[in-house]
Amino acid sequence: MNITEKQTEYWHKNLLWTGILLLIWFIATFIVIFFAKDLNRLTFFNFPVGFYMTAQGSLFLYVLIIWFYAWKMNKLDNQYDVAE
Repeated sequence: MNITEKQTEYWHKNLLWTGILLLIWFIATFIVIFFAKDLNRLTFFNFPVGFYMTAQGSLFLYVLIIWFYAWKMNKLDNQYDVAE
């Protein structure tokens, strides 16, 4: 099976967006929690930022990541004619 240049380009873009979104997930999950004590000095809607990110912000960000991934992959699928 020969892989065309178009398929290779599609796969590289797919991996790029997956990597970027995984990096955002990693930062929201581990890095923000690691610095929670320092982030608690700041407030967001009268809540310490460290507390807010663990209780609400991270969950909202995860949903946003999933939505963006689905939207971006549908757009790429249509662009490269691999949509189902």
